[in-house]
Amino acid sequence: MEEAILDSIREILSYIGEDTTRPGLIQTPKRVVKMWGEMFRGYDQSQRPNVSIFENGSDGLTYDQMIIDNGDFYSHCEHHMVPFFGQYWFGYIPDPEGMIVGLSKVARVVDYHAAKLQIQERLVHDVVEHLWTELTTQGVPRPLGMGLVMRGEHLCKTMRGVKKKGKMTTTKLKGAFLDNPAVRNEFLNSINNG
Repeated sequence: MEEAILDSIREILSYIGEDTTRPGLIQTPKRVVKMWGEMFRGYDQSQRPNVSIFENGSDGLTYDQMIIDNGDFYSHCEHHMVPFFGQYWFGYIPDPEGMIVGLSKVARVVDYHAAKLQIQERLVHDVVEHLWTELTTQGVPRPLGMGLVMRGEHLCKTMRGVKKKGKMTTTKLKGAFLDNPAVRNEFLNSINNG
């Protein structure tokens, strides 16, 4: 581990008033560097997830209805380097002649793009563009539509500054999710009523 990085963390600890020689803090710089490697793995292209996709209908069922997945996400605000976190809802409609994405891969793509300094607006965009690209690079018809909604609590607002709790909601919609009000409403209603 590069000593200059460890020295920088010691300097920061000293700056906030800590004694970097006390027993509880001696290993802290090494732990911080290790933690950053995990939490900011989104900068490491070698950790970019492989997205498994399957030919629609290859298992005897051709699916052309909306598929929705949801889960949690954790990221860090690029403005103050404090966490923001919340829930996401991803949905898409596969083309009958297109591809289906492996469900666990959605969570892996969300985690990968969240594992860097972010703003929520970019995060929602990056995830959709990544999955859209994966589903359209095989020369097959692209999905009929895709959307992602993220609701996050930002600790830069909750624990500093205005100190007000609240959720930020961002969306990224493509295809029928953007152009067809009935599809958009079905997606958003399933989120709000689910």
